[in-house]
Amino acid sequence: MTTINKFSLRTRIFIAMIFIVVIASILIAAVTIYQFNEQAEEYHNRRLERKEEAIKSAITYELERDTINEFETVSLPIILDQKLNEISDIHNLDINIYDLKGELLASSFVDHETDTTDANLSKNIIQHLIINPDHRLVLGKSSNDGAKFKSSYSYLIGTYGSAVGIIGVPYLQDNTFQDKELREFLERLSVVYLLILFIAITMAYFLSKYITKSLENVSRRMRQTTVERTNEKIVLNDASQEIINLVDSYNSMIDQIEDSAVKLAQSERKHAWREMARQVAHEIKNPLTPMRLTVQSLDHEFDPKDPDIKEKMHEFCESMIQQIDIMSSIASAFSNFAQMPNTNKVKLNIVEEVKKSLDIFHESYISYHPQKSEIITKIDKIQLTRIVTNLVTNAIHALQNTEDPYIKVGITEKGREVLIKVEDNGMGIEKADASRIFEPKFTTKSSGMGLGLPMVKNIVEAYNGSITFVSTVNEKTVFSVSLPKE
Repeated sequence: MTTINKFSLRTRIFIAMIFIVVIASILIAAVTIYQFNEQAEEYHNRRLERKEEAIKSAITYELERDTINEFETVSLPIILDQKLNEISDIHNLDINIYDLKGELLASSFVDHETDTTDANLSKNIIQHLIINPDHRLVLGKSSNDGAKFKSSYSYLIGTYGSAVGIIGVPYLQDNTFQDKELREFLERLSVVYLLILFIAITMAYFLSKYITKSLENVSRRMRQTTVERTNEKIVLNDASQEIINLVDSYNSMIDQIEDSAVKLAQSERKHAWREMARQVAHEIKNPLTPMRLTVQSLDHEFDPKDPDIKEKMHEFCESMIQQIDIMSSIASAFSNFAQMPNTNKVKLNIVEEVKKSLDIFHESYISYHPQKSEIITKIDKIQLTRIVTNLVTNAIHALQNTEDPYIKVGITEKGREVLIKVEDNGMGIEKADASRIFEPKFTTKSSGMGLGLPMVKNIVEAYNGSITFVSTVNEKTVFSVSLPKE
């Protein structure tokens, strides 16, 4: 049973249907054989009874012709001496005549190869004849050569209505004809069963496929179900009621998932904006504090007559401008991340555009390795620049305190996709940080808001692309961006 449970539902349905057909075939064949045997047995019993009545009628007729009063029993062999064999030949059966004590008086043989004559009847046979209302007993026997026959014993009634002897009629059961009929019938039935089995196998295959098709459809949809995207409902028009109930439950679950996903998204969005606002406020407070101290210091120490007043004012202005630039960069980073990437696709040579993006960097260890000089792609130029500059900037920060640093930027064409790779030999990414590297406001740097890589991921996914990375701590890190060419 455990092994069967490991099979698929389709296989179990198929096996069950074939098993039912085979068992039904065996049962029908068994019932057929039993019925044939019963009919043959009944036929032989009735035939023996008819033969026995005919023989007894013939013997009674002979007794009525030669009546010898009370000495009929003793005179039976004399009376039937000539007629017994004649009667036996007419009915083609052996006839044995016994006296009332069971001793053999006369006998005739049709089949001399099979001796079915009992010299004396047993007391059980005589007792049974006395007790039995119809004074008749049929016993089954087997001859030495294995042939089956029946022996019928009954009283032989004389002229005056009393029993004058016992007649025994051995009857050989010849089932040759019935056996032949049964064999031919079973052969024809076997052909029909084979045809039925073939039809059953075919029907079981298609029926099991039909039954499980809807279940496979539901199973496939369930595997594809996720809260991260819109899930399609299942529509089935020709399924059973049980499958329709299952589909209805699935569709109801989809509605609940959609409602839960909307609520979850709203909750996450509120939480994200709350965290973002807290982070922005924290980042803005950092430059505000030195600005406040600088202004307070200037207000406290300001002296128009001080000969160094111009130099002090210059230092004050530079400090203020520096802090203002920091706040401006924070505001720009937050604005860029908050905006959904509106794509303005234009055909351009991505090899040339990436080179232009790299020109703003003056580090000598940055090298560019395009596969060929021209790869035409439809993409937004500004967003491409954001992708490249953010990946290279992160690579530069990862190279701090690294001997013989390098950054390799490569572009390759792969089918209908363009692959941009940025490789560096910096400090790498720890395994604990790998799963959070694309989360907003997550950063391993001492400064920054952690919005660069999330923004890159947001842009790439808007193009139905993908971004992945492979990193070995203190050896190298490779970021790979795959974008469709159109």
